[in-house]
Amino acid sequence: MAAVKDYYEVLGVGREASPDEIKRAFRKLARKYHPDLNPGRKEAEEKFKEINEAYAVLGDPKKKEDYDRFGRVPPFKEAGPWFERAAPGFEEAFEFGFGDIFGDILGRREGPLRGADLLMPLDVTLDEAFSGVTRKITVTRESVCPACGGSGAEETRVCDRCRGTGRVETARGIFRMAQPCPSCGGTGRKVLKACKACGASGKTVSAETVNAKIPAGVDEGSMVKLRGLGNAGAKGGPPGDLHIQISVRPHALFKRKENDLHLKLPVTFGEAALGGKVEVPTIDGSAFMTIPKGTQSGQRFRLKGKGMPLPRTGLRGNLFVDIEVAVPRDLTDKTLGAIKEIEASYGESPRKGMTKR
Repeated sequence: MAAVKDYYEVLGVGREASPDEIKRAFRKLARKYHPDLNPGRKEAEEKFKEINEAYAVLGDPKKKEDYDRFGRVPPFKEAGPWFERAAPGFEEAFEFGFGDIFGDILGRREGPLRGADLLMPLDVTLDEAFSGVTRKITVTRESVCPACGGSGAEETRVCDRCRGTGRVETARGIFRMAQPCPSCGGTGRKVLKACKACGASGKTVSAETVNAKIPAGVDEGSMVKLRGLGNAGAKGGPPGDLHIQISVRPHALFKRKENDLHLKLPVTFGEAALGGKVEVPTIDGSAFMTIPKGTQSGQRFRLKGKGMPLPRTGLRGNLFVDIEVAVPRDLTDKTLGAIKEIEASYGESPRKGMTKR
């Protein structure tokens, strides 16, 4: 009697593995050892059968229960092709058909293929980020060759192998799979004369100047997508997109934190002491703010709705104003006398309680 295999070891999972973990392990190994990926390798074919045999048991709750209890599944059929032991719902373990999964594995998926996306950096000022801006940019991208229309050929004929269908069928056991014809690459036609303009690639590289609209509210690292401005697709597929990565230059006055702005505002000693209205620069003009009597240096005020807009809603953040009391440098004797009088008005030192004893 043949030794009973450790199916958990075959799939590389522990006995406490969940059904999803078992399924993922099976799919990974099935991709790795599938005979189409390992032509002529007998050991890969045997491994593929062993993997499917293990999943036929561990992928079926009832069989798994028997296996965990008895070390085998009674009655267990030792002979016969591997697919006779497949668990119910075997193909569903892949969550799609065999033709799809192996088409993906082998890179032979039929039909139009979307072109690759492109990435481009772009610097903007904070003012441009606030209001939005349209910039002319130059994109170097692959386009469909105008000479051959993307076919890569000047002259073609119907493929002898697939007779123009672009597909051939292969059989493995009980399964029949339709795949793109290897002779013509799934196009249905054989190239007799390659296109000289594109070197048979079907694509040409060119620089194109376009208008890029940058919406209001973009921030450092924001991505702006321009649809259809990536590389050309293949087999009639659509082009990819151009992704513009935004970098915002530092501003002389404002610091940005998300959609809020921060400003350090110098005021005179008299404005801070007596209070009153002061003019405040904002990202879209000037505003007036009332500061109370006795305002201290470093005190923060908020101007609601004077920050940056959110790109999707247009709602604006706030402007936070930090007060800095500016001390005059050139002092006359009269000014010095006035300051001494003010100094005498302090009832106690503002640093009282800060000195260690």
